[in-house]
Amino acid sequence: MTESGIGNINLKVLLMDSDYYVRQAVSSYLAWDRRTRVTFKADSLESMWEHIRQAPVAELPDVVVMDSDHFDSIDILRQTIIRLRERIDNLVVVCIAQFMNSVLVETAAEAGAGAYLLKQEVQLQIAQAICYALEHDFVVTPMVAQVCANSANLRITRAAILPEQQDFPELTDRIRQAVMLCVVEGMPAHLAADEMGISLNTVRGYIKEGYRILEAYDESEYPVDMTAQERAFMRLTALAHQEDDEEDTPPENATPSEEE
Repeated sequence: MTESGIGNINLKVLLMDSDYYVRQAVSSYLAWDRRTRVTFKADSLESMWEHIRQAPVAELPDVVVMDSDHFDSIDILRQTIIRLRERIDNLVVVCIAQFMNSVLVETAAEAGAGAYLLKQEVQLQIAQAICYALEHDFVVTPMVAQVCANSANLRITRAAILPEQQDFPELTDRIRQAVMLCVVEGMPAHLAADEMGISLNTVRGYIKEGYRILEAYDESEYPVDMTAQERAFMRLTALAHQEDDEEDTPPENATPSEEE
């Protein structure tokens, strides 16, 4: 079986964020992971809904990733999530946010969102987080879980916490920098050499060693047509293995806002 269903998962993703640079960054990270395909980047609610109204059924998103910080009110956030899930069957709504706001977390959970993630915590792992959300009722990043630990909402208190990024102890800062520049940012080796102030041969040596280290810590199988760069990105952004994930599915007949 391939890692996290690689080759078996093909998710159409709609991004909604008013920040141009965030849209571009998230889109590029998702593009590296063949399980996720960005079909539309919206800069506003209006453009998102216009796209959904016009898109053929086959091109409707499986996942909507949207910035929850820039909604005018919690009621608009709530109604947007509810409307999206009513409009598109089996849709997973992933809320991402720059700032921690427990009221927004509660609102998203009650409306049926599949995840609430802080941008500074999820970082490069956005594709991994989306796929992780497919396997759990509600996913949050560690700070969200900490701040909302006393919530009365069962979806929040039972939420799966997004695992940390896989650790690679042998990956030195310089090797990691070379891999980040050439793999994540797609920079040609000669430009990475200029950026790092080292020779082209040294950069190539760092990349080769980085690939070796990443592979040594990963026993996953990948599609035979996946490039070395793709595999490196998948390994670099992989989630730390969780031996026994706690069950986070609500009890039968429970509702998202059920209180203890």
